[in-house]
Amino acid sequence: MPLAIADILMLIAAIPLAAVGGEAFLKGILGISAWLRLPKMLVAVTLAAFATSSPELTVSSLAALAGTPEIGLGDALGSNVVNVGLILGLALLFGALPVHFPEIKRDFILALSIPVLTLLLALDGNLSRTDGLVLLGVFAIWIALAIRQALIIRHTTLSDPSVTAHPLKAGLLMLLGLVFLVVSGRLFVSGASGIAIALGIPDYVIGATVVAMGTSLPELVTTLIARLRGHDEVGIGTLLGSNLFNGMAIVGVAASIHPIHTPLNEIGVAIGFGVLTVLLLLPYKKHLSPQRGLALLAAYAAFITVTLAI
Repeated sequence: MPLAIADILMLIAAIPLAAVGGEAFLKGILGISAWLRLPKMLVAVTLAAFATSSPELTVSSLAALAGTPEIGLGDALGSNVVNVGLILGLALLFGALPVHFPEIKRDFILALSIPVLTLLLALDGNLSRTDGLVLLGVFAIWIALAIRQALIIRHTTLSDPSVTAHPLKAGLLMLLGLVFLVVSGRLFVSGASGIAIALGIPDYVIGATVVAMGTSLPELVTTLIARLRGHDEVGIGTLLGSNLFNGMAIVGVAASIHPIHTPLNEIGVAIGFGVLTVLLLLPYKKHLSPQRGLALLAAYAAFITVTLAI
Protein backbone atom coordinates (compact mmCIF):
# COMPACT_ATOMS: atom_id res chain seq x y z
CA MET A 1 0.00 0.00 0.00
CA PRO A 2 1.57 3.36 -1.00
CA LEU A 3 2.05 6.13 1.54
CA ALA A 4 -0.77 8.68 1.42
CA ILE A 5 -0.06 12.42 1.28
CA ALA A 6 -2.98 12.91 3.70
CA ASP A 7 -1.16 10.88 6.37
CA ILE A 8 1.91 13.09 6.09
CA LEU A 9 -0.19 16.27 6.19
CA MET A 10 -1.92 15.09 9.39
CA LEU A 11 1.47 14.62 11.04
CA ILE A 12 2.50 18.16 10.07
CA ALA A 13 -0.80 19.68 11.25
CA ALA A 14 -0.42 18.08 14.68
CA ILE A 15 2.64 20.21 15.57
CA PRO A 16 1.13 23.74 15.84
CA LEU A 17 -2.01 22.41 17.52
CA ALA A 18 0.12 20.68 20.15
CA ALA A 19 2.14 23.85 20.83
CA VAL A 20 -0.94 26.04 21.36
CA GLY A 21 -2.68 23.40 23.43
CA GLY A 22 0.34 22.77 25.66
CA GLU A 23 0.71 26.44 26.53
CA ALA A 24 -2.97 26.80 27.46
CA PHE A 25 -3.01 23.52 29.40
CA LEU A 26 0.01 24.53 31.51
CA LYS A 27 -1.54 27.91 32.37
CA GLY A 28 -4.74 26.15 33.41
CA ILE A 29 -2.89 23.72 35.69
CA LEU A 30 -0.98 26.52 37.37
CA GLY A 31 -4.19 28.49 37.90
CA ILE A 32 -6.03 25.53 39.42
CA SER A 33 -3.05 24.79 41.69
CA ALA A 34 -3.11 28.39 43.01
CA TRP A 35 -6.89 28.34 43.49
CA LEU A 36 -6.88 25.01 45.37
CA ARG A 37 -3.83 26.03 47.44
CA LEU A 38 -2.14 22.75 46.54
CA PRO A 39 1.44 22.00 45.42
CA LYS A 40 1.89 21.99 41.66
CA MET A 41 3.41 18.50 41.92
CA LEU A 42 0.25 17.06 43.51
CA VAL A 43 -2.06 18.73 40.98
CA ALA A 44 0.14 17.53 38.13
CA VAL A 45 0.41 13.91 39.30
CA THR A 46 -3.39 13.63 39.64
CA LEU A 47 -5.51 16.12 37.70
CA ALA A 48 -3.04 16.92 34.92
CA ALA A 49 -2.03 13.27 34.55
CA PHE A 50 -5.65 12.15 34.32
CA ALA A 51 -6.36 14.77 31.67
CA THR A 52 -3.32 13.95 29.54
CA SER A 53 -4.04 10.21 29.87
CA SER A 54 -7.53 10.60 28.41
CA PRO A 55 -6.31 9.72 24.87
CA GLU A 56 -4.94 6.39 26.14
CA LEU A 57 -8.22 5.74 27.95
CA THR A 58 -10.19 6.43 24.77
CA VAL A 59 -7.95 4.27 22.58
CA SER A 60 -7.90 1.36 25.03
CA SER A 61 -11.65 1.43 25.71
CA LEU A 62 -12.62 1.62 22.04
CA ALA A 63 -10.16 -1.13 21.15
CA ALA A 64 -11.56 -3.36 23.91
CA LEU A 65 -15.16 -2.73 22.82
CA ALA A 66 -14.14 -3.62 19.26
CA GLY A 67 -12.71 -6.92 20.49
CA THR A 68 -9.06 -5.98 19.93
CA PRO A 69 -7.88 -4.99 23.42
CA GLU A 70 -4.28 -5.91 22.58
CA ILE A 71 -3.88 -2.57 20.76
CA GLY A 72 -5.02 -0.76 23.91
CA LEU A 73 -2.67 -2.81 26.09
CA GLY A 74 0.25 -2.09 23.78
CA ASP A 75 -0.68 1.59 23.79
CA ALA A 76 -0.83 1.82 27.60
CA LEU A 77 2.39 -0.13 28.22
CA GLY A 78 4.20 1.57 25.37
CA SER A 79 3.06 5.02 26.51
CA ASN A 80 4.71 4.41 29.89
CA VAL A 81 8.07 3.85 28.19
CA VAL A 82 7.48 6.90 25.99
CA ASN A 83 6.58 9.04 29.02
CA VAL A 84 9.78 8.48 30.95
CA GLY A 85 12.24 7.20 28.36
CA LEU A 86 11.57 9.58 25.49
CA ILE A 87 9.76 12.58 27.01
CA LEU A 88 11.75 12.95 30.23
CA GLY A 89 14.91 12.07 28.32
CA LEU A 90 14.28 14.97 25.93
CA ALA A 91 13.35 17.32 28.78
CA LEU A 92 16.63 16.60 30.57
CA LEU A 93 18.59 17.71 27.52
CA PHE A 94 17.56 21.27 28.47
CA GLY A 95 19.50 20.93 31.73
CA ALA A 96 19.50 19.20 35.11
CA LEU A 97 16.09 18.69 36.73
CA PRO A 98 15.76 19.15 40.52
CA VAL A 99 13.87 16.25 42.12
CA HIS A 100 13.01 15.98 45.82
CA PHE A 101 12.55 12.24 46.27
CA PRO A 102 10.27 12.45 49.36
CA GLU A 103 7.72 14.28 47.17
CA ILE A 104 7.54 11.43 44.66
CA LYS A 105 8.41 8.46 46.91
CA ARG A 106 4.89 6.97 47.15
CA ASP A 107 4.14 7.35 43.46
CA PHE A 108 7.62 6.16 42.46
CA ILE A 109 7.23 2.93 44.46
CA LEU A 110 3.77 2.37 42.98
CA ALA A 111 5.04 3.05 39.46
CA LEU A 112 7.57 0.24 39.99
CA SER A 113 5.07 -2.12 41.61
CA ILE A 114 2.21 -1.91 39.09
CA PRO A 115 4.20 -3.32 36.11
CA VAL A 116 5.33 -6.23 38.31
CA LEU A 117 1.73 -6.85 39.40
CA THR A 118 0.57 -6.70 35.77
CA LEU A 119 3.20 -9.23 34.76
CA LEU A 120 2.16 -11.60 37.57
CA LEU A 121 -1.50 -11.31 36.54
CA ALA A 122 -0.55 -11.99 32.92
CA LEU A 123 1.57 -15.09 33.55
CA ASP A 124 -1.35 -17.33 32.57
CA GLY A 125 -1.37 -15.69 29.13
CA ASN A 126 -4.47 -13.63 29.81
CA LEU A 127 -5.61 -10.50 31.66
CA SER A 128 -9.12 -11.45 32.77
CA ARG A 129 -11.97 -9.21 33.87
CA THR A 130 -11.08 -10.12 37.46
CA ASP A 131 -7.49 -9.01 36.84
CA GLY A 132 -8.85 -5.75 35.49
CA LEU A 133 -10.90 -5.21 38.64
CA VAL A 134 -7.81 -5.86 40.78
CA LEU A 135 -5.94 -3.07 38.95
CA LEU A 136 -8.93 -0.75 39.29
CA GLY A 137 -9.09 -1.52 43.00
CA VAL A 138 -5.46 -0.50 43.49
CA PHE A 139 -6.17 2.63 41.45
CA ALA A 140 -9.11 3.53 43.71
CA ILE A 141 -6.88 3.20 46.81
CA TRP A 142 -4.24 5.46 45.23
CA ILE A 143 -6.85 8.11 44.36
CA ALA A 144 -8.23 7.96 47.90
CA LEU A 145 -4.74 8.52 49.34
CA ALA A 146 -4.15 11.45 46.97
CA ILE A 147 -7.46 13.06 47.97
CA ARG A 148 -6.62 12.60 51.66
CA GLN A 149 -3.22 14.22 51.10
CA ALA A 150 -4.85 17.15 49.27
CA LEU A 151 -7.36 17.74 52.08
CA ILE A 152 -4.59 17.75 54.72
CA ILE A 153 -2.52 20.24 52.71
CA ARG A 154 -5.49 22.56 52.12
CA HIS A 155 -6.40 22.45 55.80
CA THR A 156 -2.88 23.46 56.85
CA THR A 157 -2.16 25.99 54.07
CA LEU A 158 -3.27 29.57 54.58
CA SER A 159 -4.71 31.54 51.69
CA ASP A 160 -2.22 33.96 50.15
CA PRO A 161 -3.97 37.31 49.49
CA SER A 162 -1.30 38.24 46.95
CA VAL A 163 -2.34 35.33 44.71
CA THR A 164 -5.31 36.09 42.49
CA ALA A 165 -6.74 32.85 41.16
CA HIS A 166 -9.59 32.67 38.66
CA PRO A 167 -10.88 29.07 38.76
CA LEU A 168 -13.27 29.45 35.81
CA LYS A 169 -10.58 30.94 33.58
CA ALA A 170 -8.06 28.29 34.70
CA GLY A 171 -10.55 25.49 34.08
CA LEU A 172 -11.42 26.79 30.62
CA LEU A 173 -7.74 27.16 29.72
CA MET A 174 -7.04 23.63 30.87
CA LEU A 175 -10.02 22.24 28.94
CA LEU A 176 -9.22 24.20 25.78
CA GLY A 177 -5.58 23.19 25.96
CA LEU A 178 -6.52 19.54 26.45
CA VAL A 179 -8.85 19.63 23.43
CA PHE A 180 -6.05 21.00 21.25
CA LEU A 181 -3.62 18.42 22.62
CA VAL A 182 -6.03 15.52 22.07
CA VAL A 183 -6.87 16.65 18.53
CA SER A 184 -3.18 16.99 17.72
CA GLY A 185 -2.60 13.52 19.16
CA ARG A 186 -5.43 12.07 17.07
CA LEU A 187 -3.97 13.66 13.93
CA PHE A 188 -0.58 12.20 14.79
CA VAL A 189 -2.03 8.73 15.44
CA SER A 190 -4.08 8.75 12.23
CA GLY A 191 -1.19 9.90 10.09
CA ALA A 192 1.49 7.73 11.65
CA SER A 193 -0.77 4.65 11.83
CA GLY A 194 -1.60 5.01 8.13
CA ILE A 195 2.09 5.11 7.33
CA ALA A 196 2.86 2.14 9.63
CA ILE A 197 0.05 0.03 8.15
CA ALA A 198 1.31 0.83 4.65
CA LEU A 199 4.70 -0.48 5.76
CA GLY A 200 3.11 -3.73 7.04
CA ILE A 201 3.85 -3.27 10.75
CA PRO A 202 1.81 -5.61 13.10
CA ASP A 203 -1.05 -4.28 15.29
CA TYR A 204 0.65 -4.71 18.68
CA VAL A 205 3.82 -3.02 17.46
CA ILE A 206 1.76 -0.12 16.06
CA GLY A 207 0.05 0.19 19.44
CA ALA A 208 3.28 0.07 21.45
CA THR A 209 5.17 2.53 19.25
CA VAL A 210 3.17 4.74 16.87
CA VAL A 211 -0.11 4.96 18.81
CA ALA A 212 1.75 5.23 22.12
CA MET A 213 3.75 8.16 20.74
CA GLY A 214 0.62 9.94 19.51
CA THR A 215 -1.41 9.46 22.66
CA SER A 216 1.59 10.61 24.72
CA LEU A 217 1.79 13.86 22.78
CA PRO A 218 -0.06 15.79 25.55
CA GLU A 219 2.53 14.65 28.11
CA LEU A 220 5.38 15.49 25.72
CA VAL A 221 4.21 19.03 25.01
CA THR A 222 3.17 19.74 28.61
CA THR A 223 6.54 18.55 29.97
CA LEU A 224 8.68 20.46 27.48
CA ILE A 225 6.72 23.71 27.87
CA ALA A 226 6.75 23.34 31.68
CA ARG A 227 10.55 23.03 31.53
CA LEU A 228 10.89 26.09 29.33
CA ARG A 229 8.60 28.10 31.65
CA GLY A 230 10.42 27.03 34.82
CA HIS A 231 7.72 24.73 36.25
CA ASP A 232 9.73 21.49 36.38
CA GLU A 233 7.53 19.83 39.00
CA VAL A 234 4.54 20.01 36.66
CA GLY A 235 6.38 18.04 34.01
CA ILE A 236 7.71 15.22 36.18
CA GLY A 237 4.45 15.02 38.13
CA THR A 238 2.42 14.71 34.93
CA LEU A 239 4.68 11.95 33.58
CA LEU A 240 4.71 9.94 36.79
CA GLY A 241 0.96 10.30 37.30
CA SER A 242 0.26 9.41 33.68
CA ASN A 243 2.21 6.16 34.09
CA LEU A 244 0.07 5.30 37.11
CA PHE A 245 -3.17 6.06 35.27
CA ASN A 246 -2.01 3.99 32.29
CA GLY A 247 -0.95 0.99 34.36
CA MET A 248 -3.93 0.87 36.73
CA ALA A 249 -6.98 2.66 35.31
CA ILE A 250 -6.50 2.23 31.58
CA VAL A 251 -5.30 -1.39 31.54
CA GLY A 252 -7.87 -2.14 34.26
CA VAL A 253 -10.75 -0.66 32.26
CA ALA A 254 -9.68 -2.41 29.05
CA ALA A 255 -9.38 -5.83 30.75
CA SER A 256 -12.73 -5.32 32.52
CA ILE A 257 -14.40 -4.72 29.15
CA HIS A 258 -12.72 -7.58 27.29
CA PRO A 259 -10.14 -10.17 28.45
CA ILE A 260 -6.73 -9.44 26.94
CA HIS A 261 -4.44 -12.07 25.41
CA THR A 262 -0.96 -11.42 26.85
CA PRO A 263 1.91 -13.14 25.02
CA LEU A 264 4.80 -12.74 27.45
CA ASN A 265 7.39 -12.21 24.72
CA GLU A 266 5.54 -9.03 23.70
CA ILE A 267 4.30 -7.51 26.96
CA GLY A 268 7.43 -8.58 28.83
CA VAL A 269 9.50 -6.21 26.70
CA ALA A 270 7.26 -3.20 27.38
CA ILE A 271 6.98 -4.00 31.09
CA GLY A 272 10.73 -4.59 31.44
CA PHE A 273 11.65 -1.31 29.77
CA GLY A 274 8.90 0.43 31.73
CA VAL A 275 10.49 -0.68 35.01
CA LEU A 276 13.99 0.24 33.76
CA THR A 277 12.97 3.80 32.82
CA VAL A 278 11.20 4.34 36.16
CA LEU A 279 14.35 3.15 38.00
CA LEU A 280 16.27 5.80 36.07
CA LEU A 281 14.02 8.38 37.76
CA LEU A 282 15.92 7.88 41.02
CA PRO A 283 17.61 11.25 41.64
CA TYR A 284 21.31 11.61 42.42
CA LYS A 285 22.15 14.50 44.79
CA LYS A 286 18.56 15.75 44.49
CA HIS A 287 18.53 16.13 40.72
CA LEU A 288 18.47 14.30 37.40
CA SER A 289 21.35 15.23 35.09
CA PRO A 290 21.42 15.61 31.29
CA GLN A 291 23.52 12.42 31.27
CA ARG A 292 20.52 10.64 32.83
CA GLY A 293 18.49 12.01 29.94
CA LEU A 294 20.86 10.36 27.47
CA ALA A 295 20.49 7.07 29.37
CA LEU A 296 16.69 7.37 29.18
CA LEU A 297 16.79 8.09 25.45
CA ALA A 298 19.09 5.10 24.95
CA ALA A 299 16.63 2.91 26.87
CA TYR A 300 13.77 4.15 24.69
CA ALA A 301 15.77 3.49 21.50
CA ALA A 302 16.51 -0.03 22.75
CA PHE A 303 12.81 -0.55 23.50
CA ILE A 304 11.84 0.43 19.96
CA THR A 305 14.55 -1.78 18.48
CA VAL A 306 13.56 -4.85 20.49
CA THR A 307 9.82 -4.29 19.92
CA LEU A 308 10.27 -4.05 16.16
CA ALA A 309 12.40 -7.21 16.23
CA ILE A 310 9.73 -9.33 17.96
